[in-house]
Amino acid sequence: MKISFAGREGQDLVESLLLWIALEDELRGRVKADGLAGGSDLGAGIDLIAVAVGGGGAATVLISSIGAWLQQPRKSDVVMKVTTSEGKSVEIDAKRVTIEQAKELLRNVLEAGQ
Repeated sequence: MKISFAGREGQDLVESLLLWIALEDELRGRVKADGLAGGSDLGAGIDLIAVAVGGGGAATVLISSIGAWLQQPRKSDVVMKVTTSEGKSVEIDAKRVTIEQAKELLRNVLEAGQ
């Protein structure tokens, strides 16, 4: 799956989330930066995080880790797009959903992509 961010601060958000989820033992070796900085559309040339989650425990850890990361104070609005390798995607605007709703959206897109 791939995770991308909208806006001028997309690269900073990618770096922040990469550092955050790299601390998860279950995700070590499954996460990498992918893509180049560029355009302003979600997923269009913005830096990406590629995660090989497969199923089971890694997906659950990723969802929990992203939920915890979204709860951290930010200087900007966070709009994240998550796309599975099968092309299923969801956009999450952290100001418009609760953490539990964000985690449920992530769970749904990951299950739909399996």
